[in-house]
Formats: sequence, C-alpha cells, structure tokens
Amino acid sequence: MLALLGYILIPMDETQTDHLKAYGVVYWTISQGYEVDWLLNYRGGSFLIRTNSPDVANRAVSRGVSYERIGESALAQIEAKIEVSNMAKVRLLSLPKLAVYAPKYAEPWDDAVRMALDYAEIPYDVIWDDDILQGALKRYDWVHLHHEDFTGMYGKFWPSYANTDWYRRMVEASERVARRFGFKKVKDLKLAVAKRIKQFVADGGYLFAMCSAPLTLDVALAAEGVDILDTPYDGDPADPDANSKLDYSKTLFATNFKVITNPYIYEHTDADATRDIAMLGPNAKFKLYEFSAKVDEVPTMLTQNHTRAIKEFLGQDSGVYLNKLKRYVVVLAVQPAANAAKYVYAQYGRGFFSFYFGHDPEDYQHFIGEEPTDLRKHKHSPGYRLILNNIFLPSAKKKKLKT
Repeated sequence: MLALLGYILIPMDETQTDHLKAYGVVYWTISQGYEVDWLLNYRGGSFLIRTNSPDVANRAVSRGVSYERIGESALAQIEAKIEVSNMAKVRLLSLPKLAVYAPKYAEPWDDAVRMALDYAEIPYDVIWDDDILQGALKRYDWVHLHHEDFTGMYGKFWPSYANTDWYRRMVEASERVARRFGFKKVKDLKLAVAKRIKQFVADGGYLFAMCSAPLTLDVALAAEGVDILDTPYDGDPADPDANSKLDYSKTLFATNFKVITNPYIYEHTDADATRDIAMLGPNAKFKLYEFSAKVDEVPTMLTQNHTRAIKEFLGQDSGVYLNKLKRYVVVLAVQPAANAAKYVYAQYGRGFFSFYFGHDPEDYQHFIGEEPTDLRKHKHSPGYRLILNNIFLPSAKKKKLKT
C-alpha cells in the first residue's frame, strides 16, 4: 500500500513538530532535485514534495520534522480545495543563493536571520562593505541586512559605548575600509554601499532587512550630499538645515521623515515608532494580514504562518509609522495601537524588498552583550517563520506583477 503513496506533505499548521527546521528540509529537498510545491494558505503554508523517496522522509525524521505520506486521491482532494479556496500552489523551482551582510569582526549582538538559517541548516555567505564594492552582489539572489547603520552614525552608540573595545573596533574597521576605497568619511563609504544595494534590487535581486537597516539605508540614500553627522562622528557639526535638503525620491520605502542628528538621542529618524510600541509592553501582539493567494502571491508567500497574531518585539527600529511609507509599499503586518507598520514589502525595478522591524522575534528587548536566542526552545516561533518565508521568494514561479 505504501508504494501507492507517491507524495510527501510537510504540514505547517499546529501539527508540525518543528516549523523552523521544516524550511531547511524543504531547502535540502530542492537541492536534491525533487519538485516542491508551496501550498499557500493550506494548513499554514504546507509544502508538497512530489516524491515518495525515503531520503526525504529520513531527512525529515532526522531533523525532527513531521511529514505525511499521501497518494493520488488525497492530492486530488487537496488540489480541489485549493482551487475553490483562498489558496494557491507555487512551484519552488531553484535554490536561491543567499548572502548576509555582516562585518568580519565579532559583534556584541546576535542576528535573528543568521540564527534562523543556521538552525534550519540553510547555507549562506557573509559579505561586507569591501565585498559589495568589489561586485559581490551579482553572485547572489537574496541578501539580508540586519542591525546595520548606513548613515555613518555607528548605530548612535557613541554616548554609552564610545570607550568600549567593540565600539572602537567597529569604528576602526569601517574607517579602514573607507580609506582603502578612497572615501574621506565612513558616511561616504556607507552611501556607496547603500547605492549598490539599491541597484541590486533594481536589477532583480531580493533584499530582506530587519532592525535598524531599513531606515538607515533610506536615510543614507536621502542624505546624499547632505551633512547629517554631528561632531562625534566626523569631527564637525551637522548641517543645521539638513532636513530641508533630504531627497526622498532616492529612498526605497520611507518618505517625509526627519533625521535626528543629535548624537545623544538614540533614534535615527522620527519615522521610528519604537517608543510608542515599547509603551504597549511585552504582552502586546501585532497583526499579520491575510492576502488573496491567487492574486497577491508575493505578499501571501511572505505571510505564511500558523497564526495571525505575532508577539511584539523591539529593536533599534521596532516599526515605522504608516504615514512615513511611500504609497506603493504594501503593509504585511501592522501594530494598530501605534499606527505603525511592522512588516512591509514592495517591488522595486525588477526585484523586491521586504523589511521586518525589530531585532529578535523571540527576545522582546535584546541588550548588548546578551546571550543569543536558543532556537531549540522556539521551534514553533511564528515571528521567526516570517524570516524564513523570505528565502524562498527567489525560488518561486510567480505571476508577472503589475508595475
């Protein structure tokens, strides 16, 4: 009888024994040449593997991932349900080449995306400013940015951490790369990197960013040719009229924000909703929207989950006020109590970007030097699932989107 059961279903609803490892099993399965369909909105975004190979089953068992064997009759029932419901079937055609933007030195904080990829056993490369300026982005389909600062303000950590070894190491490393490539200031280096990243998306790449990276990327782009740095960062004061000179036409997703140049204020811009979100407390949740699977395939893929209520978490940038978003940006998740977007996406040129605000979905308020999150204790995390949904975006055969 088992010989007739020709398919393997990896459920992603509440029955799954390890949601995060499941993404790694699917990635491995594609790498072995098997056909995989992502069943959008079916049982939490389950995966159908078109084989009954014992290799796939053994891989799932060894990683603690639950699976079901199904035959032609069961598959026909699933496909019939998808046809008449807010569901869709998307073929995952290839393996995306992944890169994480991170410095070559150790940082005193973790990166939720690297932890998720490591836990799921999904391979990626680490690239930094020098790699990007030497053309590394063309080798990748998908790039992640996390707790980064593209403004030259070094994360605005100067008041509290200027005398620490890790802060000095960060400054020295950035200045060294800037000198190597002929930039007078780190701000100019970071702007050059930001422009390369923007072009990567325009050329068809997929960009995913969290925490401080999205807003500081846009600040850097908007402030080209404008001095937004105060004396601690570059030795001279900021232009007092800097905010009147920002060019929002150069940004990816944010608009009409004001840069906070005061080095003693932790925020980079007035678009950051962290203070309002923090007032809601650690028991707050944000809302994940549901989309039309047959019409809006990309946002549907990005929001696959086994729940629509995700527990809140903070970061340097924990959300962006809705009135600071460009009109074409699609809000995937919202914190209604703060009138802020928590998760957004948009098409730009031939590529896409999706930005997820906050630092670590399973660490409400992460402090510098704190131990990294142990994902073995959070293998059903809906917040981390949103991260891992992103890696298959370059693999999916999607309908042509309207521009």
